[in-house]
Amino acid sequence: MTTPQALIDARYGSEVMQAPQSWSPVIESLLGHASVRSYLPTPVSDDQLAAIIAAAQSAANSSNLQVWSVVAVRDAGRRAALAECAGGQAHVREAPLQLVWLADLARLERVAQSVDRPSIALDYTELFLTGVIDAALAAQNAVAAAESLGLGTVYIGGMRNQPEAVAELLNLPPKVVAVFGMCVGTPDPAKPAAVKPRPAQSVVLHHEGYSLETQDAGIEAYNQAMAAFYTEQNMNVHGTWAVHSAKRVAGPESMSGRDRLVAALHARGFSLK
Repeated sequence: MTTPQALIDARYGSEVMQAPQSWSPVIESLLGHASVRSYLPTPVSDDQLAAIIAAAQSAANSSNLQVWSVVAVRDAGRRAALAECAGGQAHVREAPLQLVWLADLARLERVAQSVDRPSIALDYTELFLTGVIDAALAAQNAVAAAESLGLGTVYIGGMRNQPEAVAELLNLPPKVVAVFGMCVGTPDPAKPAAVKPRPAQSVVLHHEGYSLETQDAGIEAYNQAMAAFYTEQNMNVHGTWAVHSAKRVAGPESMSGRDRLVAALHARGFSLK
């Protein structure tokens, strides 16, 4: 059995903190999370999917507006097409189930029409942001549920590379857009996923007010932890975590097409006032 301290050490990449005395099976499961990119072809059953979505729907939901949806994609051809939209990621093709999580304002617009009420607020960025947030909250519940069933997952941000193409593949109406995808399936034991370190809590946890300067020591330690992880996993990553991350935000050319996301959202019917 993995000890709490071993899980903490793996999550932070070194012995940077003592395992808390406050502990539970839920915390143990969450700390063991790893992104899975190699899957067996074993299908995810309808029963498993129902349990995962029930967990997703149990997440907090802003004002009970229900402005998210999810499309379950099992068809191999459609998964392959989605993989191309997401930059050719092989695991999108290979995982037996792709869940595409949506910010969905179309349903609420239709509901308002059904009771003869206006829905002008749907044109504002707040409602779009609500859809994105609630989709993410639901999806993280789904991840926890899937992992509790012995399944693996990985998020696919590449669904935002070509929003219009994804919308066409999934028959999305206006005011609905893919926020991210999620591979779901049985992990391939021959290619186990590793727990990726996170920065020390001193980087992300602030008490009473935010401080940027006090994060520097934690960031430097994280650079070292990630360098060790890159080496251990035989990953072809040049430079530190800081250098690698800076490359991702250097300019629009590093955004895999997502630099035009506002235009794509406008085309999908989101006014974003």
